[in-house]
Amino acid sequence: MSFSNDPVVRVENATIFQEDKAVLSDISLTVGKGEFVYLIGRTGSGKSSLLKTLYADLPLRLGQMETAGFKINGISSKKISQLRRKIGIIFQDFELLPDRTVAENLQFVMRATGWKDRSKMKKRMADVLMQVGLGSIDNKMPYQLSGGEQQRVVIARALLNEPVLLIADEPTGNLDPEVSDGVFKLFTDINKSGTAVLMGTHDHSFIEKHPARVLKCFQGKLLDSQKEEFDLRSNY
Repeated sequence: MSFSNDPVVRVENATIFQEDKAVLSDISLTVGKGEFVYLIGRTGSGKSSLLKTLYADLPLRLGQMETAGFKINGISSKKISQLRRKIGIIFQDFELLPDRTVAENLQFVMRATGWKDRSKMKKRMADVLMQVGLGSIDNKMPYQLSGGEQQRVVIARALLNEPVLLIADEPTGNLDPEVSDGVFKLFTDINKSGTAVLMGTHDHSFIEKHPARVLKCFQGKLLDSQKEEFDLRSNY
């Protein structure tokens, strides 16, 4: 964990693109260490594109952006690998390798991010699975797990390298409401331990039950509840 007071996300005058179309223009924001932030916006508003740009899955063409201490402008593939060791990324559709066990899915990420000592790998895997409330499922295949269990494995995978930031794009979108609540509680617990969370969601019940700062992608702009009042649901 980094104990720097610098923001884990810093964006200045950036324009976010979906292919060749600008979907968000001239946006600026910071996310502080240990902060919890919601990101909302209807489909096509630029929400996922902003998140993908933050972890360098999409290029930043205009403006300045820094994530977990890495400048995103013109970032090299080597630096992208280093960036992904400092952050955790969680998707709606799990993206687990279907032909590998839970342990093999976690080991794949650990090897890709520089882990080599088998005993340390085994201990870290046990730690993160315990953290997300999963017991002895190491040898199970993804298809043997419920949707909620699969998403918990994905969260465990994202925690392997003790990230300073979790970026989650609709992490409960494919889950039943009761299961979603349990998964969401995991995010709040992780956040309380000092990890910043930036969570894209369509589920306003989370915001109503657990108020926090909200960023809203709306008509090409990024609205920030810290700076202005806006209707969460208008033109949504």
